[in-house]
Amino acid sequence: MGEEKKEKNVLNYYIKLVVIFSVLGLTFWFGFERGQNHNSNILNSDEILNIGDLDNNEKFDLSLYWKVMKVLKEKYVDAGKLTADDLLYNSIKGMVATADDPYTVFMDPDENKEFDEDIEGTFEGIGAELGIKQGILTVVSPLKDSPAEKAGLRTGDKILKVDDESTADMSIDDAVSKIKGKDGTTVKLTVYRAEAEEKTKDIVITRGVIKIDSVTYEMKDNNIAYFNVVRFGDDTAIVFNNLLREMPENVSGIVIDLRNNPGGYLDVAVDMASLMLPDGKVVVIEEDKDGKKKNFYTTGKDKLSRIKTVVLINEGSASASEILSGALRDNRDNVTLVGKQSFGKGSVQELVNLSNNTSVKITVAKWLTPNGEQINEVGIAPDVEVDLTDDDYNNDRDPQLDKALEILRSK
Repeated sequence: MGEEKKEKNVLNYYIKLVVIFSVLGLTFWFGFERGQNHNSNILNSDEILNIGDLDNNEKFDLSLYWKVMKVLKEKYVDAGKLTADDLLYNSIKGMVATADDPYTVFMDPDENKEFDEDIEGTFEGIGAELGIKQGILTVVSPLKDSPAEKAGLRTGDKILKVDDESTADMSIDDAVSKIKGKDGTTVKLTVYRAEAEEKTKDIVITRGVIKIDSVTYEMKDNNIAYFNVVRFGDDTAIVFNNLLREMPENVSGIVIDLRNNPGGYLDVAVDMASLMLPDGKVVVIEEDKDGKKKNFYTTGKDKLSRIKTVVLINEGSASASEILSGALRDNRDNVTLVGKQSFGKGSVQELVNLSNNTSVKITVAKWLTPNGEQINEVGIAPDVEVDLTDDDYNNDRDPQLDKALEILRSK
């Protein structure tokens, strides 16, 4: 198989980021790079594998692996159900799982095909972003007006069961596979919500076709421009730039709403930052396993840096959202972050295509803000913390946006 490297970086949800595009077609991986295609050959049972590059010239004898496989085939009561492919693929998945990273996974041919379809955009599902927080399947964000939001799924909900099946030992990929589905079908999620009087509740969601605008715009009172950015897709920076042309020249302030935005493409985050920062500013720093750092810079398209700005973030703001928030905070004095601590997804995945239509997705780097602060598992803290409670939500109040407008109206 020839070597081929796809250069485009993608940030989100994995939190697969996660369900937005797996339940909405998984484009939003919070860090994603195409890796090299490599030939892969199964070693003979008498071969010794040298892993010296990994750990102090250590070697291990693969004969143990083959002996266990042989014993299973000879003695297991349902040995007829054990195919060679299943044994091989599941053993590789076990090996990869020792990384103890929910975003580092091996994909067998079916999963790899499904991923390729998702990355192209299958817009059917519940319209929600999922992640793993403290080992628990968690809702990062339901999309606005999605089936998930309409059914009552909320950011921070812990999904304990999918159609009565426990998620305790379920990988993020398995969860996504079980939750997504065709338009018109239903899925039942058993969720735990800390604020709720009932500790757990069942939410039945009818899947649908998900259609979203990546950026929307409206003018608020006092000549304040409000932009709601729901994802960082191929068209986001283009649409945002076009909307800026509609904005009055004498606008007094800008709100960039990144709440429940799970992320998207890295280059789009850089393009967005370039419209809001002077040329040559660091947007984000990539740090690899050896501590080597690479800076990503703005590209001289600044239109907004002179205008007082408030960025809204919450627990559902992840990856590209965190990169943009950190870049604006670290590079401008007239930016205020309002809301809640962001999700904390700041790692980069590289997809390596292997033989037999399989692949492995490996976390290869982490993101740092321009000031060198870790994003992964930490998130971005708001300058002004404002809650949005269930009561606010149920009564269509938005104290976070209210605070943003208040800050922009003040001198």
